[in-house]
Amino acid sequence: MSVDAPRRRDRSHLLYLAVLLAMALGITVGFLFPDFAIELKPLGTGFVALIRMMIAPVIFCTLVLGVGSIRRAAQVGRVGGLALGYFLIMSTVALAIGLVVGNILHPGSGLHLSEEVARTGTAQVSKQAEGGVDFVLGIIPDTLISALTSTQVLQTLLVALLVGFAVQSLGPRGEPVIQAVALAQRVVFKILAMIMWLAPIGAFGAMAALVGATGFDALKSLAAIMAGFYITCAIFVFAVLGLLLRLAAGMSIFRLLRYLAREFLLILSTSSSESALPRLIAKMGHLGVSRPVVGIVVPTGYSFNLDGTAIYLTMASLFIADALDQPLSTGQQIGLLLFMIVASKGAAGVTGAGLATLAGGLQSHRPDLVPGVGLIVGIDRLMSEARALTNFAGNAVATVLIGTWTREIDREQVERVLSGAAPFDESSFDDDPHSAVTASPTSAPQPGTASTASS
Repeated sequence: MSVDAPRRRDRSHLLYLAVLLAMALGITVGFLFPDFAIELKPLGTGFVALIRMMIAPVIFCTLVLGVGSIRRAAQVGRVGGLALGYFLIMSTVALAIGLVVGNILHPGSGLHLSEEVARTGTAQVSKQAEGGVDFVLGIIPDTLISALTSTQVLQTLLVALLVGFAVQSLGPRGEPVIQAVALAQRVVFKILAMIMWLAPIGAFGAMAALVGATGFDALKSLAAIMAGFYITCAIFVFAVLGLLLRLAAGMSIFRLLRYLAREFLLILSTSSSESALPRLIAKMGHLGVSRPVVGIVVPTGYSFNLDGTAIYLTMASLFIADALDQPLSTGQQIGLLLFMIVASKGAAGVTGAGLATLAGGLQSHRPDLVPGVGLIVGIDRLMSEARALTNFAGNAVATVLIGTWTREIDREQVERVLSGAAPFDESSFDDDPHSAVTASPTSAPQPGTASTASS
């Protein structure tokens, strides 16, 4: 009788509980000892500095690998091209919705923290280009390597895109570089995971200083952004995605989400949509979407279709700017939106990557606002569930839509599954049970080949 190797226990839930406890303790200290609590601000500032340290490597690795995903998806023809176009449009829509709601709610406008964080923020401000020409020239780094060691995020962005496209243009000869970057990414994310274990300390210091400086106004503002974020995610899923799914595929969003109920429970328990990735692939195949479409859309969507993350990034940026009484201009908001569209790709399911991307966006447009990231360290974990659920719902809808538009979906199988006549087999976990029930004289198509699914 063989003995299975012991599995490493997932202790991420302990971090979650620790952050919640630290927030509660910070709020208590802030109310009882406000003067002392304000002195605890360096704890939050130090944690933000550690996050800032990871901005360049996170963006470089995710974008280099992300460009590889674009090329691989584009190589499979119309399915990949349609999916990438859809992801770009929906990410932009999600970012825009976050900006609109953030500008309507202004959840951080009552905090007036500019004096408390000015000393920290001033040290982070670098020389800003005055004109458009200087701005463009400032994106070009002194050397290829210096972009990875500086705080100029746009320089890192440029180098990452150049390296990604250069490596992919080499074809098979570039695969060792891709593998090396993938290994480097694992190291970077491991470091980021280690830093996130300091999140309770950062959350305690930031929350104590925040409540000590502003009192009850801080709690009202934090509650406002959390409520606004959850409501915005719900509007996006049920109104935007639901309407699109009904018009394009004739399907109810409620029936689809009910079919994926177990996956949503799994995401709630782990705060990551990555945990449900294998099950989404299997269930989309069982639903009747062809294997090639599922194999292309779902994995690519997990890097490029982060609707919940997009909403979070824009709303959090506006919250920080309002809290520091330094609101973003319309031009800065548009520039931040364009940056987030690119920089947010590839950060799905990685604890702390959202904070690093948020800090990177602020660093590139308004470095004086970066210290404000500490204001949302605590509630970041509380909003992670909504981010993950929205990302997951967006990818499920995307798979159905791409299958519909490419005629790679079996409508009869869809109805049988959603009505409960063909339940998903949890025991076999077959990734494409549809192939066993489709009355087709030809064998199932392989990814990258042309196919015709029954409609």
